[in-house]
Amino acid sequence: MPNIASKVLTSSPKRMKVLLQGYGDAIAKSRTAGRRVSFRVDVDPDGKAVVTPFEEAVAAPEPRVEEAVAPDPQLQAALAAARERGRLRAAEILGGDDMLSADAFANMLGTSRVTVNTKRQSGQILGLDGAKRGFRFPVWQLDAEGKPYAELAVLHERLGGPWAVYRFLVQPHGELDGLTGREALERGKVKAALEAAESVGRDFR
Repeated sequence: MPNIASKVLTSSPKRMKVLLQGYGDAIAKSRTAGRRVSFRVDVDPDGKAVVTPFEEAVAAPEPRVEEAVAPDPQLQAALAAARERGRLRAAEILGGDDMLSADAFANMLGTSRVTVNTKRQSGQILGLDGAKRGFRFPVWQLDAEGKPYAELAVLHERLGGPWAVYRFLVQPHGELDGLTGREALERGKVKAALEAAESVGRDFR
């Protein structure tokens, strides 16, 4: 049967033209519409083929535009107040006696300001950004030998940023039996501190 069908089609170029035209039109319409289309071929006893035009593509619905919702004045005021409290709290923290400038911190480490900033950028040193005061460096991030805790880079990686590392180091944690991250490092509980940081980091991902 396949051979007979092939011979019938090839014996009449006109039939082939009709079929190929219908097929080509369907391909073009499908690409334009981005979906499947179909066409029908009717054949009479004499072998005459009639191609019924393919279905019209249904126009894609217009994307619904959400109506603009006016911001809630009370919510906006609450957010602004929260941002202001955060700004004041950050300024208070950065103005503490335990916060050193880059130059003072570099002198304490016996190195240069450039080196301090390079290590801050790589997370090896904790530096907190203050809009007016510039970066400030907690003096308590140094171990008993006067060097920044080696775990600071890992804490930056797991917690995502300097202020997150600061909060971890100054706040008590249940996973550390109520110790702060800093106290855990001071007592040599390095593994427990890093595991707690991993847990805290997961909660905020």
